[in-house]
Amino acid sequence: MKRNLTVLLLSRDAADGREMNRAFSSHSGVSVLMTSDDAEQLFTETMRLRPSAVVINLGHMGEPALKLVQRMKTDCPTTAVICASRDSSPDLILHSLRAGARDFIRLPISEEELNTVVDRTVEFCAQNVADEPKTRGKAIAVFSSKGGCGCSLIATNLALIQNTPTVLVDLNLQSGDLELMLGVRPKFSLADVVENRDRLDDALLASYLTHHSQNVALLAAPIKAESAEDIEPKHIYEVMELLRQRYQTVIVDTPHSFDAATISALDNCDQILVVLTLEIHAIRSTRRALEIFDRLGYSRKKIRLVVNRWSKNVELDQRQVEGFLGDRVLGFIQSDYRAAVNSINLGQPMVLSAPTSKATSDLRQISAKLFDGKVEPAPAGSESKRSFNSIFRRQAPQIEDFGLTAALERANLGEAQ
Repeated sequence: MKRNLTVLLLSRDAADGREMNRAFSSHSGVSVLMTSDDAEQLFTETMRLRPSAVVINLGHMGEPALKLVQRMKTDCPTTAVICASRDSSPDLILHSLRAGARDFIRLPISEEELNTVVDRTVEFCAQNVADEPKTRGKAIAVFSSKGGCGCSLIATNLALIQNTPTVLVDLNLQSGDLELMLGVRPKFSLADVVENRDRLDDALLASYLTHHSQNVALLAAPIKAESAEDIEPKHIYEVMELLRQRYQTVIVDTPHSFDAATISALDNCDQILVVLTLEIHAIRSTRRALEIFDRLGYSRKKIRLVVNRWSKNVELDQRQVEGFLGDRVLGFIQSDYRAAVNSINLGQPMVLSAPTSKATSDLRQISAKLFDGKVEPAPAGSESKRSFNSIFRRQAPQIEDFGLTAALERANLGEAQ
């Protein structure tokens, strides 16, 4: 099942809370945003995050738990309330349902019962789709499981190519440097948004962004590295929702890891642009990342592959790369070292500093595919658009079966064993 449910958990018993967290988190259809032992905190977070469901452990709570269920049903009608308890007597189940719970799950949680409850919650949420905001921007994460593949440069240029209001999010919490690529100096960052999330409105949110141009704004990484320690996965999810309600396009530059904050952002994105280069370590790392995406329940339609720094001297063709990864490649960005380095040194994305570069032309083609052609037109004199397949067709007759090709075959055999 595609991961599409967000859940908050409440339990006064620590052991029960850990069990509930473990059971729901391990289900491919669920993302647990928070586990708490405080009823008021749960209610406050539910009002702010609007999760798919809250699970309330009735143990050690008594009558106040049923009153909380009633309050949840009244004030959060689009959130499914699920009660849980080690006491599964008919009277307790009946009282919880009368209070407003949509479901009841017994502790310890069995996999079969969990699947049933999750399926019913999915149906409930589907009925409330009409209540969601009518306008919700498209979110794309730029990701690579190996450093040095050019994710930040690609994310920055994709943002500049858009002709709709776009926000660029730097999720490299400890070492973000998108402000250098944009040539701006942020006064505020993601840490400020998280710290003041309780009172955010459109004006305050806009003040925390650093505007690069009329269409593009940056939500910078924390200015002080220690501020990143206070940013939790649920904060990432909440900020992403706020941005998608206010911007037509959200582009996220992610770290090269699968930590909880990164997964929270990936969960909330419509597509993940996976960047790799044509060298053996990057290709193997990409295949492992695709396997992790499968385990997270992401559809392969959500994943788009892009090869960066492609050169005609590389001994691999498109079919070899796609065969090894088991997925199609969306596009190839030709290597232009001078344009890339000048762009970074000048603090100007390549679409501005090198508009006629072949790499810029390739970025525009990729952006048109990702955003259905809703991008700024290329300036006069830029490279004409060419098929990525045609690039390889010209080189294919010269390719021999050695070098990287042989390395890929060895990698395939090694992983097969």
